[in-house]
Amino acid sequence: MKYLLTLALTITLCQLSYSKSIKNPVDTVSNGKTILDEDGKPVNAHGAGVLYYKGVYYLFGEIKKGKTWLVPDQHWEDYRVPAGGVSCYSSTDLIHWKNRGVALKPTTNNPAYDVDTSRVIERPKVIYNERTKKFVMWMHIDKNDYKYSRGGVAISDKPYGPYHYLGSVKPNNQMLRDMNLFKDDNGKAYLIYSSEDNKTMQICLLSSDYLKPTRHYSRILIDKKRESPAIFKHAGKYYLITSGCSGWSPNAASYAVADHIMGPWKEHGNPCKGPNADSSFYSQGGFVVPVANKPNSFIFMGDVWNKTNLEESKYLWLPIRIIKDEIEIYN
Repeated sequence: MKYLLTLALTITLCQLSYSKSIKNPVDTVSNGKTILDEDGKPVNAHGAGVLYYKGVYYLFGEIKKGKTWLVPDQHWEDYRVPAGGVSCYSSTDLIHWKNRGVALKPTTNNPAYDVDTSRVIERPKVIYNERTKKFVMWMHIDKNDYKYSRGGVAISDKPYGPYHYLGSVKPNNQMLRDMNLFKDDNGKAYLIYSSEDNKTMQICLLSSDYLKPTRHYSRILIDKKRESPAIFKHAGKYYLITSGCSGWSPNAASYAVADHIMGPWKEHGNPCKGPNADSSFYSQGGFVVPVANKPNSFIFMGDVWNKTNLEESKYLWLPIRIIKDEIEIYN
């Protein structure tokens, strides 16, 4: 408990959370503090994930760069910027971040290629395969109409890249949109993703090299319309935090708990507590970071999306409180 309070204070002092006096979501976005790298420049790593390897945290995220535009003929407000590839930052303390450059570079003027700037590259996540000695990145690959709905995979010999793109797939011929990547204690790895037109989530076991989906998968949160999965494991149980489907607009999070990653999953309510909990503190969660050498400490990572200027979107990182099988997040 003492550590969580210290961590919350540290995050506040480092401008990773926002004042409770801010009530308007637009004000939250405009007044939220950015995370700066060691060069004093804003960290550009949205929809991010974190890899911990040999004492270093590596932060991977979407590079949002360029004018934001509204995609026509969508069934919700859908804003885009040119796909800028995947960035990488490194840190030993989760506070001071070094820019390691572009981990996965996009192509330009090649619209048929998955990682072209004309496409959608979202929610990159990286894990390490001890057997192959490769760092494996998975990400959501799409077109502007969101009907492509595939998972893209890339590999590297180094945690910070460069990553070599291998291609994309629909796991078991199913849609893959908002996604996460999870490596279990036994070395098995899984994709967790919104599927079936965002109505249901799926969890799919990956091959031993982490490069291909297997036929072993399960359907969870059926017809619940959840997205942006953030998964972690504590004391033998699996926890999955998700958001509702409301485009770039914030909504209430919810979470589920399971004894086995493939389920069954027991649904719980909103883990966010206190003022503005019904909008997840104006953020959308996307990842949970286990704090190294602190077995009971986890950080909830969220994006405070600025839908009309995605490059200016901020970050909300908060400690997770675990009480028996229940979790709580306070701002």
